[in-house]
Amino acid sequence: MIFKKKEKKDIKTHIKSYDLILNPIITEKATTLSSFSQVVLSVPFDSNKKQIKNSVESLFGVSVKKINIVITKGKTKRFKGKMGKRKDTKKAIIFLEKDQKIDITTGV
Repeated sequence: MIFKKKEKKDIKTHIKSYDLILNPIITEKATTLSSFSQVVLSVPFDSNKKQIKNSVESLFGVSVKKINIVITKGKTKRFKGKMGKRKDTKKAIIFLEKDQKIDITTGV
């Protein structure tokens, strides 16, 4: 018997731009990066750089120079005397072209 391989549909192509940007990360380090035309956003684990770049350019109307991705593992901590674990997060550090900014305080 000859079996044909079934073609898998690319699920990642159906992700919308609003689904790729979960929330902005507002910390002391992220706010200092904003003076250098950089923005830090939280993104889902199944996203890649190309998808993030396309969604940021379409939503905010800016041109992206490059993107760095950081995956931070959740720490094990004690919660009311019991051991627990924080969530793992994936962050995208987005470098914008010169003299471009994204105002993350206004919302999308």
